[in-house]
Amino acid sequence: MKLHNLTPAEGATKKRKRIGRGVGSGYGGHSSTKGNKGQKARSGGGAPVWFEGGQMPLQRRVPKFGFKNPFRKAYRAVNLSRIASLIEEGRIESGSAITPAILASVSVVRKGELVKILGSGDAPSGLTVHAHGFSASARQQIEAAGGTVTVLD
Repeated sequence: MKLHNLTPAEGATKKRKRIGRGVGSGYGGHSSTKGNKGQKARSGGGAPVWFEGGQMPLQRRVPKFGFKNPFRKAYRAVNLSRIASLIEEGRIESGSAITPAILASVSVVRKGELVKILGSGDAPSGLTVHAHGFSASARQQIEAAGGTVTVLD
């Protein structure tokens, strides 16, 4: 076997038109399969996919509505049941304070996200939680179980 005998496997390649390679190829000549003149015959010619022939485009015809608050704060919700399961699994020590940094280290939230604790589930006893927000039920459950709640700025 020599290099000039190598060919791709059957079905591995597709036959394509090699246009503009001379009249003898069948796809040469002055137009090279592109017809006569016009926008689509030019190099780089043709309209973008979303162009509607000068008609007012859809994204400009459809009425806009709603309001996006640029000052909105998005919180990542963490339930008390999730915190309890992390303590049971041993991923968080039971005596340590729960902070957003600790939750990020065990991949519950992402680093730098604002965290809000929600009251679904039961709070472990003696829990110290530092977070950016607490639901009323979460605050009540943590304090009822002998824990402390600290709201971060």
